[in-house]
Amino acid sequence: MNTSLVIWGIIIYTIIASIIALFSRKGNLPGMSGYFIGNRKMNGILSALSYSATTYSAFMMVGLAGLTYRGGVGALGFEIVYFTGVSLIVLFGPRFWLAGKKNGYVTPSEMVGDRYQSKAVAAVIALVSCLFLIPYSAVQLAGVGYLLSGITDNAIPFTAGVIIATALALFFSFSAGIRSVVWTDSLQAIFMIITSTIVVIILINSLGGFGQFFDNLQSTNPESLSVPGNDFFNFFTFLSLTIPWFFFSISNPQVSQRMFMPSSLKGLRQMLIGFLVFGLIYTFVSVLWGFSALQMFPDLEKADLATPSLLSSDIVPPVLGVIVMVGILAAAVSTIDSIMLTLSSMFARDVYGNTSSRPDDAKQLKVGKIVIPIIAILAYAFAELELDLIAVLSVAASSGLIVVVPAFFGTFFWKRGTAAGVIVSVVISALLVLTLELTGMKPFSLGSGIWGILVSSLLFVGVSLLTKAPEQKANEFLNLVKNARKEKQV
Repeated sequence: MNTSLVIWGIIIYTIIASIIALFSRKGNLPGMSGYFIGNRKMNGILSALSYSATTYSAFMMVGLAGLTYRGGVGALGFEIVYFTGVSLIVLFGPRFWLAGKKNGYVTPSEMVGDRYQSKAVAAVIALVSCLFLIPYSAVQLAGVGYLLSGITDNAIPFTAGVIIATALALFFSFSAGIRSVVWTDSLQAIFMIITSTIVVIILINSLGGFGQFFDNLQSTNPESLSVPGNDFFNFFTFLSLTIPWFFFSISNPQVSQRMFMPSSLKGLRQMLIGFLVFGLIYTFVSVLWGFSALQMFPDLEKADLATPSLLSSDIVPPVLGVIVMVGILAAAVSTIDSIMLTLSSMFARDVYGNTSSRPDDAKQLKVGKIVIPIIAILAYAFAELELDLIAVLSVAASSGLIVVVPAFFGTFFWKRGTAAGVIVSVVISALLVLTLELTGMKPFSLGSGIWGILVSSLLFVGVSLLTKAPEQKANEFLNLVKNARKEKQV
């Protein structure tokens, strides 16, 4: 593909998105709540589009397409399991929203810390989130690097792509905090879904239509249409990949924090329904991209080059290819800037803000803004490692975050949960996951995420039963929805 066309596409996108980001500063709200969660005034449609753009990042059009190219239809099953996990929002969403509105929480870790009456709980969850989410941010940056270098035949080097994504994410984060991110996310989500769907229709038609498309796969790559197929998606691999993904909506704070943002419970429901519609379409589009690349480019050196190879092919009109490329770039940036804001808010609120002389809101916000570029630098450094298979690396990050899931269940559904139970379960399980990921060990062929959730659950329950729970706070959280119904808030 013509490199100058790609560059112009990036320039035009940057100008349009920057105007939207700067426009969002109008009526900007002060303080931690205003900067990081929009003062809980986001409407349902904007929330749905932002949630979609944040969740469906470079992982989908680069990562999931690459995973389909590598392992076949098992990738669809893997993503559908995540989709079913979104049902957790039905269970947790109203509780997050009600607790946040009542107590003024800015971060999920702040909420959990208050439930267990422990500043240490909030700080531990915040630090563990930083430990595993910074590599996940790097995955998004790497996705942009692979995309731009692949689509231009390395005329735009991998490092240049990473730098572009980092700079854009920093700019959008600083422009107006979450308001800037939500508005640019909304633009990006609409852009992503329309352009990617158009291209997949073009690709399938060029390969003979839907019937011929799958006939070709059956004759040339029959293993791609079955599970385990080429044995990439054997039972243990599938289980190890899908379990962390199932809990993504509550374990990943950049996603769960969005449950605080809608202006009403109706807006929260609209956010969920809009996301489900968007996600279903985008999932099938990404898988079909992977299958298209498998037919057209069966011998790629890296599976993550499937999407760049398609966009630079003769079948996709260059202008449309650039538009889709910009959409994928925008998706990655939307995830990175959301993570930057979430992690900086958690550090400022739950680490810096949890000292004995608790700093006021203005000081916390100042520290939060200082932390944003530090997170960006760390993510950039990690992205430069150029590790393979973006989808697998994304799951590795979720494997580390899954260790907080028992604490969240305990927050709302088990009054015997204690601060000691949370701290012991999260710290030991996080260290276990980190060790397994760094060594590549898979005891009994099970991935780190499976061991993380099992060990974390056992430790949380065991230690909690041996220690005393804060009964008043526990009852308050357990009765949150019941009391809200009495007050006619639900």
